[in-house]
Amino acid sequence: MKSTVLSLAFIAAAAGAAAQDVQRLSLKDAEQRAVQNHPVIRAGHYAALAAGESVRQIKSAYFPTVMGSFTGAQAQDGTRIAAGGLNNPTILDRFAYGFSASQMLTDFGRTSNLAASAALHADSQEQDVAERRADVLLDVDRAYFAALRAQAVARVAEQTVTARQLVVDQVTALSSSGLKSALDLSFARVNLSEAQLLLVQARNDVQASYAGLAAALGVQRAAAAYELSDEGLPEPPAADVEPLIVRALRDRPDVAGERLNQESRLKFAQAERALWLPTVSLIGAAGLTPYHQTGLTNQYSAVGVNITLPLTNGNLYSARRAEADFRASAEQQSLQDLENRVARDVRVAWLEAQTAYQRLSLTDQLLAQASDALDLAQARYNLGLSSIDELTQAQLNQTRAQIEQATARYDYQARNAALRFQTGTLK
Repeated sequence: MKSTVLSLAFIAAAAGAAAQDVQRLSLKDAEQRAVQNHPVIRAGHYAALAAGESVRQIKSAYFPTVMGSFTGAQAQDGTRIAAGGLNNPTILDRFAYGFSASQMLTDFGRTSNLAASAALHADSQEQDVAERRADVLLDVDRAYFAALRAQAVARVAEQTVTARQLVVDQVTALSSSGLKSALDLSFARVNLSEAQLLLVQARNDVQASYAGLAAALGVQRAAAAYELSDEGLPEPPAADVEPLIVRALRDRPDVAGERLNQESRLKFAQAERALWLPTVSLIGAAGLTPYHQTGLTNQYSAVGVNITLPLTNGNLYSARRAEADFRASAEQQSLQDLENRVARDVRVAWLEAQTAYQRLSLTDQLLAQASDALDLAQARYNLGLSSIDELTQAQLNQTRAQIEQATARYDYQARNAALRFQTGTLK
């Protein structure tokens, strides 16, 4: 009895401390908070922004490049550069300033294909953000329902301790009056101790679920307790899995991102094929020469067209083109493998959701039967028609049935969230 009082006092003290830091949270609030605060989503967002900047980098080739220069030189009289260059080696005394500009006219599609490849890759990064968001939402839903399940089990454990304490008190009174044996009292106390152990473990599981919920929300510190809103049961799973697979292959962000990556690889392969084509550029320069050697004018300007045509480079461009083609083919096979895995995952998630839904009615029946059996066992024991073993077993069966019922309810909600994730509807 003393240990029971101490245990209940400890539980009451823990509950009082938890009440000082209780956060009220619905599933919708939890999802919104995670989407706003989770570092995984933020990291994906920054990666998508970085990918968008690569598109701007490539498209910069479409615009002119202008550079300003200040140049001064003084040469020794009568000297020329005799080694190190093929251009005119004469150095003239001067100080000049001006600018030079170049503008690509065409590279026969290489830059446009590179820009298209980078744009497709940036789009795939946006799909990666959507995928990260779905992952976070799934983690939040699972953690939320796990916390609800742990709380429900803890309530069952508390009710079990209270019910078995009443049996101990009853048997103690009957034993003191000689109506029940000391063995019955011993069995009742053992039964109570088992319930107290269950309660200790259940409260530990509640705190562990709070830690998991905090991590899913993207924060380091969990509240002392969460007041969670119970969610209604979702609709039963669809009768046919094939439409779910079609939806998943159409809507899942990871599949969409892989398709965009495959298209990006194809565009890059086309860009590599254009390496052998010429590049035509317009170049020009102009400026002033306030100090110069006799014979030069005070200003200069020039304009020209430059055509660059690769002739040979040790099969470098051929190897780059072959590499790009092989990587595009590999990406195609990766896409096919992902689609196969998605179809498998949807089927497994659908089966698990179906099983979890069927467990709902079965656990309700189990609890009803266990409760009826306990009522009968309690009545038989009170009349002296059975031993305490029968009553103890009936109490244990009811506790298990209550835990199974709570577990089945929240397990189905978690399985339904997983099915929504697999089909691409959890966004």
